[in-house]
Amino acid sequence: MIGRLAGGAKAWAKRHWPRLRLRTILFATLFLVAALPGFGAVFLRVYENALVRRTEAELVAQGAALAAAAAADWPGARGGPLYPHRIVPPGDGIDLSLTPILAERPAPGAATSIAADAANAAFRLAPVLRATQMTTLASILLLDDKGQIVAGNGRRGGYAMLPEVAGALRGRTTTVLRRNGSYRAVYSFEWLSRAAAIRVHHARPIVVDGRVVGVLLLSRSARALFRGVYEDRGKIAIGIAAIFGLLVLLSGVISRGITLPIERLGQATRAVAGGRGSVPDVPPTAAIEIQGLYADFAAMTAAIERRSRYLRDFAYAVSHEFKTPLAGIRGAIELLQDHPDMAAGDRHRFLANADADAGRLALLVTRLLELARADMAVPADDAVDPVPVVARTADAYRAEGFAIAVAWTVPPPRVALPAATIENALATLFDNARQAGARSMRVAGSVGERVALHVTDDGLGIAAGDRLRLFEPFFTTRRTDGGTGLGLAIARSLLEAGGGTIAWVEAAETTFVVTLPVAAP
Repeated sequence: MIGRLAGGAKAWAKRHWPRLRLRTILFATLFLVAALPGFGAVFLRVYENALVRRTEAELVAQGAALAAAAAADWPGARGGPLYPHRIVPPGDGIDLSLTPILAERPAPGAATSIAADAANAAFRLAPVLRATQMTTLASILLLDDKGQIVAGNGRRGGYAMLPEVAGALRGRTTTVLRRNGSYRAVYSFEWLSRAAAIRVHHARPIVVDGRVVGVLLLSRSARALFRGVYEDRGKIAIGIAAIFGLLVLLSGVISRGITLPIERLGQATRAVAGGRGSVPDVPPTAAIEIQGLYADFAAMTAAIERRSRYLRDFAYAVSHEFKTPLAGIRGAIELLQDHPDMAAGDRHRFLANADADAGRLALLVTRLLELARADMAVPADDAVDPVPVVARTADAYRAEGFAIAVAWTVPPPRVALPAATIENALATLFDNARQAGARSMRVAGSVGERVALHVTDDGLGIAAGDRLRLFEPFFTTRRTDGGTGLGLAIARSLLEAGGGTIAWVEAAETTFVVTLPVAAP
């Protein structure tokens, strides 16, 4: 069951996998790895700030509850409302990055007389304050309306000079951060913590009948960062596991997008080099550049296979074409050697046959060299006007009893082929048509995405069985007349090297279409 679910999930992922560039995969991976320490540092900073704010929230809650209790039990209170007429939400609170850290709280100032009502209230509230301290571990001081300590730590004196107390005496709840002089490091890595040596101080006024009658001054150290990390180790472990899971996922992305496709392509390369195997399908999870590499490699493999097949067929054809004249030359030599007293007429005939075979061999070699140059030709940067080239070639082949008409539907643009390539293709077609008994030819030029030359003649036509072999090297119907069967093959190779084409099309008369690529403006 689990295997089927995993297979279905994998198939769904392959279908919906986005096409990613290699640089995108690498950048995302490196960026995330480089950002992990920063994320960790930000997490610790945010987490530590959350611990300090939690301490502040706890002090605010304690102060609000104790202040309300003190106001309700304050001597002389007339029992008015203990809360404001509207909800007053707390402010933004303290922030380790923005709130200034003040010096350690100094010793109390000089002691003065304490208000009687504050003394009476302290007598009643002292047990409550003490019970609260035993649970919350916060330091709680009760001050009168002049800032004098009336309950809390057994000391006497005043804190009216502290800004948080001064603000509370004016009716404003204030929280500040101060250094903790009694702090001593417990863990070796506590120097990483910003809040280890500070203490949160919260001052809240006690308001009775609209008048500030006292102040509650609470303070407490925030929970230690590393202790908090230990106490929240489960949540942090989940976060670490999520990060490692993300890294594993990224590793899988790199593996699927880069490593595995390259390994498969390497295996396919070795298989193709050994004469077996083929290029595998392009992995959908591969990077765009690697998908392009697969396509290029497949095209290269197909081209190599075509070239290998062409060379095999070509070698067979060459051996076949060379065998006949070589056999004739060898036979003539053997006869001349075996019959030294041969009659002069016979000797002349055998020598003429050998010379004709040697001439055919020389012609074959010349045409083979032309075909090799055509196969190895590279595209030229020429931009040629085809009108004068076609006209010049037609003029060269016009003769008595062989007419050539040239017509253009519209003036053609310049083409990206050498003039010699166009002349060679037209000359081959003109020569073949004349030898096939044609008396007239027409060259009709048209313009579309390419320049097209429709070359038509009124010759005997091409037999149905020969049409598929017209462009095969060495295929000719005029072997006895000295034809090599390489003219059309050479013309096609030269045209294709420059981006053109030549093809026979079925029509009432023998028709070939030569297309020429249009040159860039």
